[in-house]
Amino acid sequence: QVHLVESGGGLVEPGGSLRLSCTVSGFSLEYYAIGWFRQAPEKEREGVSCISSDDGEPYYADFVKGRFTISRDNDKNMIYQEMNSLKPEDTAVYHCALPLYPATYCPSPMAPLKFGSWGQGIPVTVSS
Repeated sequence: QVHLVESGGGLVEPGGSLRLSCTVSGFSLEYYAIGWFRQAPEKEREGVSCISSDDGEPYYADFVKGRFTISRDNDKNMIYQEMNSLKPEDTAVYHCALPLYPATYCPSPMAPLKFGSWGQGIPVTVSS
């Protein structure tokens, strides 16, 4: 019933930028937290960023701080992730996800087992 669809991925050279979008249907984001994960080949899924419903200070994993920015547009029922200064190690499939039990604030720690609704994912490849 809840459907999340990512867009905006693709191939980019190291140092470049991309903006990911996540459109949510069947569920209103107005009062709920939502985040981004990524999974590289042969690596565990890891939390990247998360934003609470009150637009408080977002969570960022250490490996993206200063480079990625998460934002939301409740009127469009969407979230975004601006990714700058991309590195080859950022190559992964990126998923947006809602907490297993809808929450106002981001689950802490940001672990995959605490999220229950997932987009199919969109690949980001950083390579020259």
